[in-house]
Amino acid sequence: MQVILLERVAKLGQMGDVVDVKPGYARNFLLPQGKALSASESNIASFEARKAQLEAHNLETKKEAEALAEKLDGQQFIVIRSASDAGALYGSVTPRDAAEAATEAGFTVDKKQIALIAPIKELGLHSLAVKLHPEVEVEIQMNVARSEEEAELQASGKSIQELAAEEEAAAEFEIAELFDDIGSAASDDDDLVADEAPAAEEDEAKA
Repeated sequence: MQVILLERVAKLGQMGDVVDVKPGYARNFLLPQGKALSASESNIASFEARKAQLEAHNLETKKEAEALAEKLDGQQFIVIRSASDAGALYGSVTPRDAAEAATEAGFTVDKKQIALIAPIKELGLHSLAVKLHPEVEVEIQMNVARSEEEAELQASGKSIQELAAEEEAAAEFEIAELFDDIGSAASDDDDLVADEAPAAEEDEAKA
C-alpha cells in the first residue's frame, strides 16, 4: 500500500515522501495517528496545497521539542515498587508509569512518546528513549527501587546485588559481634569463678 508521509517517520522517510508500506501498518499506525495519508491523487494534491503550512507547523513543534529536550535529556526519575529480595518486581513498570513519573517532575511527556521494547520487571536503573518529535529524541533513566533510600543508593552506582551483599555482610558482622560479646561475658564469668575459688579455700582453711 502506498502512503504519503505527513511527517518524518523513522526508517521510512521524510515528510512528503510517497512510500510503500504493509496495509496493516498503514491502517493500524500511520493513518490513525495522522502520520500519513493514502497516496491517492486527491490526497497528494491536498498535501501539496498544505505543504508550506505543514512544514511551518513541523518546524514550530520541532523547536518546542528541542527546548524540552535540553531540560529532559539525561534526567532520572524514581519509581517505587514492591519486589523480591532478588530484585524481581511484583508487576512491571510500563510506558505509562514512566510518563507519569516524568509528568510529576514537571515535564510534559505522553506514554506514546516512551520507547520501551519490553516492560521493566527488575529493580535498578533503566534507560528509555523519549520521542518528543519525529526528529527529536532524548534518553531518560528510570530508577526503580523499593524505597527512596534504596533509590538514592542505586543512583550512586550500587546494584541491588551489591546492596544485598552489603546487608548480608552487615548482618553477619552483627552476629559475629554478638557471639564475641557472649564469649567475652563467659570469659569474665570464668575469671570471676577462678578468683573466688582460692578465697573460698582460704576461708575453709581458717575454719
